[in-house]
Amino acid sequence: MNLNSLDRRRFLRGTGVALALPLFECVASSRLQASEDASPVRRLACIYFPDGVGMPLPQDPAYKDWAWFPHGNGTEFTFSKCGEPLEPLRNDLTILSGFSHPSSRKVHGHCNADQFLTAAATATSGPYQNTISLDQAYAAFVGNQTRFSSIVMSTDGGTGTPRGAQTISFDHNGRAIPAENRPKRVFDMLFVSSDQDAARRLALSKSALDDLMEDAASLRKKLNSSDQRSLDEYLESVREAERRVEKARHWINTPLPVVKADHLKLDITPDEPRAYVQTMFELIYLAFKTDSTRAATYQIGRENGFGISDHLAKAVGFSLAHALTHETKNPNGWERLGIYCLFLNEEFARFATRLQQTPEPAGQGSMLDNSLLLYGSASSAFHLSRNYPLVLAGGKNMGFRHGQYINAAGANPQAGAWDGGTEPWQLEVTKEDRPLSNVFATMLKQLQVPTEKFADSDGLVKELLTEGA
Repeated sequence: MNLNSLDRRRFLRGTGVALALPLFECVASSRLQASEDASPVRRLACIYFPDGVGMPLPQDPAYKDWAWFPHGNGTEFTFSKCGEPLEPLRNDLTILSGFSHPSSRKVHGHCNADQFLTAAATATSGPYQNTISLDQAYAAFVGNQTRFSSIVMSTDGGTGTPRGAQTISFDHNGRAIPAENRPKRVFDMLFVSSDQDAARRLALSKSALDDLMEDAASLRKKLNSSDQRSLDEYLESVREAERRVEKARHWINTPLPVVKADHLKLDITPDEPRAYVQTMFELIYLAFKTDSTRAATYQIGRENGFGISDHLAKAVGFSLAHALTHETKNPNGWERLGIYCLFLNEEFARFATRLQQTPEPAGQGSMLDNSLLLYGSASSAFHLSRNYPLVLAGGKNMGFRHGQYINAAGANPQAGAWDGGTEPWQLEVTKEDRPLSNVFATMLKQLQVPTEKFADSDGLVKELLTEGA
């Protein structure tokens, strides 16, 4: 094995099985030194959750603990209970309030995933035309440098329907890109099975690593001590991912009985939906670590309570996630919705922390410092397509400044429980949001895409950047 021949397309090989290698410090260094134009790896992951968040009014007793947005502004802010998982990442993230897409501010909140990453005027009814999504704009720029131009995932899978998307990724023609929701399919795609017998063994849960150890041992002798540790940690991560995939497969393959939704009985434990979400995040982590792709999306759920994703609420002991947004006027309603948001925040924070704790091969800082993570929803209060709840994390080595809450919505955004009358999305706009596409244009520029514009953007968000970036 010639170490000089190693690159991102190098695999460990066993009997009919191939496993992509992680980036190694020694290899990446030689690649950077060999090219004056080479730059450190830059990655983008976009994660979407549906149906909005808890937004009790300030006078409501639930406001202190269960409001999704922090209290305060700038660098002086505190998280509520549902935001507490983000506190350890405080210096690596920015909370955004008061941003949305102008063409969608009067769209019903059940129709929002379609336009979250595109800013297209998809509307609630009438002619439908979408445009390219943020992740695919980046994938078009960087995708030829990796094995996969992008990875597109969702809990429900496929494309869904116009205004009922089950994917947040759209190509340059505005066509929905089908999302993968089977963890094993993503796992097999990343950790290549190269013949039918290998696929059969993987399907029977025989570890792919069992057939790769001889090749791994030979490679290990040629690596420095730092890369040896990286290889050992990576192989253990793959083995753990296999275990997670097998557990998550039970969750995703459990059929939904055809009965009234409130009485669905899935043959799963409350922990399995959480394990499923963790597995999807772990697959993005491994795809990034192996440099298999530098662009990924994961739609945690689709709007309006359709699909298996609505049952992720079982992870915290509730039945249906979408119903929680309708029940905030009930006793403990804000707390119940807040607990579900807490679950989502915990899993996003776990993923970001994983990247934060992984050193960047042949680069400065961590993988998080070279990865830009967008996490949020295109609804805030009940069905309200304004003031999107958003977190932008990572990217310090791209010039992003964090440890702040950019509260463009001000002190009194539209909020409160729905009382059964006029819905918040039908009310007049009380304060104009800033264009979210300005954030997207800022992200693309710092990802080194040669543009300062995306969709309907009219500028950059300078507050996100360090001086001189």
